[in-house]
Amino acid sequence: MLRRIGEEPSLKETKKPMKEVSFPAPFKEGLEFSSPARGTWNIVHTGMLIPQSHQIFVCAQGCLRGVVLTAAEMNAMGRYSSVAIREENVLEGNMEEFMIDGITDVLKKLSYKPKAVLVFISCQHFFLAYDQDMVFRELRKRFPDISFTDCYMIPTLRKSGLTPDQKMRIQLYSLLSPKEKRKDKINLIGSNLPISKSCELFRIVKAAGANLQMVNWCETYEEYLDMAQASLNLYYEPLAKMAAEDMKQRLGQEAFYLPFVYQEDRIENAYEKLSQKLGIQKPDFKEEKASAKKALKEAYQVIGNTPIAVDYTFTFRILSFVRMLLEHGFFVREIFADMFLPEEKEDFLWIKEHYPEMVISPTSRPQMRFLVEKSEEKVLAIGQKAAYFTGTDYFVNVVESGGLYGFDGIFQIANQMKEAFCHKKDRKILIQRKGYGCESCI
Repeated sequence: MLRRIGEEPSLKETKKPMKEVSFPAPFKEGLEFSSPARGTWNIVHTGMLIPQSHQIFVCAQGCLRGVVLTAAEMNAMGRYSSVAIREENVLEGNMEEFMIDGITDVLKKLSYKPKAVLVFISCQHFFLAYDQDMVFRELRKRFPDISFTDCYMIPTLRKSGLTPDQKMRIQLYSLLSPKEKRKDKINLIGSNLPISKSCELFRIVKAAGANLQMVNWCETYEEYLDMAQASLNLYYEPLAKMAAEDMKQRLGQEAFYLPFVYQEDRIENAYEKLSQKLGIQKPDFKEEKASAKKALKEAYQVIGNTPIAVDYTFTFRILSFVRMLLEHGFFVREIFADMFLPEEKEDFLWIKEHYPEMVISPTSRPQMRFLVEKSEEKVLAIGQKAAYFTGTDYFVNVVESGGLYGFDGIFQIANQMKEAFCHKKDRKILIQRKGYGCESCI
């Protein structure tokens, strides 16, 4: 971490062949670099999913810079406020009074009355051991018709315990209160991006006589609160596991995990288990499977042996996705990932056995800032970071799987790969926009 900034980067310390990579962490942790590929969501984007809500960040001025820019870029400044912590607030020990008065002042000056307020606290609050219960008790007393919940911007805890992303997914549903359960309502939780409505999951849920709902589709706060009526919560993002467990404990909603996989037999297995859970016979997805296979075949006929680079921001199960491409003849030359999920071990071992020379590269090591390629060779990138590090304008601009799941997801991804290969994109403009799928002023 203390090496000279101008030192030449070592390829041996960064890019490694698969045969030399350990699982699940191929690279040592240390000083980190953040590339300008900014399509993944942060806590501001996720909190904005609650309709008719307002966010108030109580942080130091320097910490506020990033979140206020996020709100501004997504044209949501009307739903964002901040209370800046100054040195005297820390030294005088009046954090509780400062927070209550600051938030009260913000709410009284708003031009509208929010249904809910998300109060984001920061590292300083943990260092000072402030009385959070007292703060929220007083806020609820002053504003009885507004729902308050606590949210966290605590990067100091990013490497221990729950990550900010995991915690935010829990708090996203923290305003829900227990309601009488209805079997005709099923939630899909924990996803920043809405699932494609052509996904097979809708057929399964419909066959069970239920409707699938997500916070992404709620237009009013009342619709959001009605999510507590669902008898079952589905989730396919690993980051949503703790949210599902919290909702099971607080609201009495059962949880069902659908692994985000790309192999036909694994998708079928997940659908079979879900159908059993819902007490129905699994629908026949013969046509969907055939369409996915055909789309992959047609994509390969266009792309051929062109080198492909994939990064972890594209999908939650990058190794399952890469394995699918390899099994269908594509030439995946490089994977950009800093670590892998424990559930990906089988795919890791398969790739390591069959493609030992495949290159694994980190995205956060400082040396990577010197290793942005500008090759004249055509490369197809899948994911924004892969596009950045390979320097290609031929890329699939999707993050966090883009709501593409199952056979329909494979069908759509294959078509996007084909389109990306044939048509250049403005890489520098697209990847600098925060929050893929959100409105952007850039």
